Amino acid sequence: MIMTSQFTGRLIGGAFGTVFIQANAGALPQHLAVPLRVLAVAGFAGLLVTRRGRTAPGGAVPAPRSGFGRRYWYVVAAEVAFLVAGLLVISRVLHAPHAFVGWIALVVGVHFFGLAAAWRRPALHALGAALTACGAVALVLAALDAPAWLTAITGGIVPGALLLASAWRAPAS
Repeated sequence: MIMTSQFTGRLIGGAFGTVFIQANAGALPQHLAVPLRVLAVAGFAGLLVTRRGRTAPGGAVPAPRSGFGRRYWYVVAAEVAFLVAGLLVISRVLHAPHAFVGWIALVVGVHFFGLAAAWRRPALHALGAALTACGAVALVLAALDAPAWLTAITGGIVPGALLLASAWRAPAS
């Protein structure tokens, strides 16, 4: 099996989508949380099984690429810096840990705009916009002291489902 950067990127997105759902389903009643968690794991496992060993259209094997490139790592470094800075402000200045999920979704969403530019893949703008919107709404909900389950759905479960769906939707090469 040839692991292209594109396929590896899909695995990363699918894994993070699964983690988003796993981490936030606990805010829901157990009769909803358990099936969501099982579906997320099944979705990721299915991604591994169905995407493994695929070929490009016409039966050609895609050429492997050696990593993600420098621009990718710049985007990831900026993402990590903004995540850490924001989480510190949210916890130590605002004392609002219930807003973490919104901040994480917002920063992950914005990072997709950087990836779209770095990889010259404008289709990633749609995913970035959706995740950013989820994060912004979750932050507003947290500021309004909305129930934890609502913030978890908006900032964690929906973004997780979007990440998993985007991994499934993208071509295998």
